Formats: sequence, structure tokens, C-alpha cells
Amino acid sequence: MSAAAVLIRHNFALLLAEPGPALSRVGMPLVLITALRPLYSAALGSAGLTQAVTGMLVLFSLLGLNIIAGGILTERSWHTLDRLRATPARPAQILVGKAVPLGTVLLAQQGALIAYSMIFLGLRVPRPDLLLVAGVSWAVTLLCAGAALATVVRSQSELSAVNDLGGMFFTVLGGAMVPLTLMPAWLRAAAPASPGYWALHALTAALDGDAGATVRAAGVLLAVAVVLGAFAAWRMARGWGRNRLL
Repeated sequence: MSAAAVLIRHNFALLLAEPGPALSRVGMPLVLITALRPLYSAALGSAGLTQAVTGMLVLFSLLGLNIIAGGILTERSWHTLDRLRATPARPAQILVGKAVPLGTVLLAQQGALIAYSMIFLGLRVPRPDLLLVAGVSWAVTLLCAGAALATVVRSQSELSAVNDLGGMFFTVLGGAMVPLTLMPAWLRAAAPASPGYWALHALTAALDGDAGATVRAAGVLLAVAVVLGAFAAWRMARGWGRNRLL
């Protein structure tokens, strides 16, 4: 069995041992979308449901970065990350071992929110294949962002502060909370700098059945993922992010 496969199995076991944080990231969006959907529908009409669904998905997936980064940071506090680095497992394999179980959580979050919206709120999904492309590209971007963040922060409290502030900032900047058409011109101009902007565009285009727009936005997300993933592997390969930095 490869090193990555062993680490994947181990990290699945860790997630199952403490499922609370992952379950909260799946359950909380369902509560908020139910409460806020009438508000979005009153303000945006027929587009309100799509805005509510995609906005909540982007918001809570960004806030869920602390689960992704926390998984690596916990290895540092347990003094096991250096032991992993001393094994034949390469940095990329260590990151994959963390990423696959956490990616499952992200996809479960997306799937639960979309399924709930379809069954109880009447959301239409004309092209499930496009929605899968958008969802997977966004999940990969989040995994790489979480891994990169975990190699930079030095403690759980620092991670919490960066994640909460950064998650809300990029959510608002990307237009997930308030539609870009209602935002000041200078914020609209800065919005493409947020990964949340491209996630929102990919998800909205997928729900509209627009293949070209979905693929373009997903391509931007995957480009961001490549850069962040390479940065995380580079940091780990050079020992940055070791537990002694805590």
C-alpha cells in the first residue's frame, strides 16, 4: 500500500473520531439558507434562490478552511509532522493524505446543500455535470488554500483569526453575501481578486446550464489551486511549518 493510501485511511479515521466540526459545516448552511431565502427572493426575484444557495455554499466552504488547515496544524502540535517528513513519504503524498478525507467533507457539504435546496426549496439543476465540475474545482482550490495556510500560521488561535477574517473578507468581496450589482464600483473592480468570486461564477453558471462560463471560472480556480498547492509542498519540503515554529 502506498504512503498516500495509508495516510488517507489514517486521516479518515481521525475525522470519524471527531466528526463535530465537519457536521457543523454541513448543517449550518442548511439552517441559514432556509432563513435567508425569502429575503434574497424578495430582493432579487427569481435569481434569489440561486444567490442564496451559491452564496451560503461559498461562505461556509471558506469558513471551513480551518478544518482543512487545522488538520495539518494539529500534526504539528502533536509533534507528528516531523516524523511524517522523516518517512519515505514525500511532501506531496502527505498533503494528498490530508486532502482526500477533507475533500470528501467539502463535497459532502456541497452535496447536502444542493440536495436540500432541490428537494425542499425547488432549486433546478439543468446540468449536474457542470455543477460537478464547479464543485470539484472549488473543493480542490480550498484544499490547496488550506494546506498553504497551514504551513504559514503558527498556532490554532492565529489560524482561527486568519480564517474568520479572511473567509468573511473574500466571501463579501466575491459577491457571495451581497450581489456585485449592489456593491460600490471599486469593490466590483476588486472582486476578481477573490477566489470566492470565481467559485460563485462557476456555481451560478453551472446552475444556469452555461458550459462555457462554468469551464472558464473552474479553470481560474484550478490555476489558483496549482499555485497554492505548489507553495504548500515547497514550504513542507524545506521544513517550514515544523512544530517548533509554534
